Amino acid sequence: MRVTVNQDVCVGAGMCALTAPRVFDQDEAGVVTLLVAEPGDEEARATAREAATLCPSGAVRIIE
Repeated sequence: MRVTVNQDVCVGAGMCALTAPRVFDQDEAGVVTLLVAEPGDEEARATAREAATLCPSGAVRIIE
């Protein structure tokens, strides 16, 4: 599994950082920051998938 983010379409909702704080953060402007591109454990992978589902702008993508 690989996680990608598109900072250009991020609207700063923060669902990614709230849902998967080990995988995502936000910068000072509220834009998504990717902390881990390939989460190692199942919990991190599951929360990253959930964050992608919850992202209102589609800035978070999961590649299986």
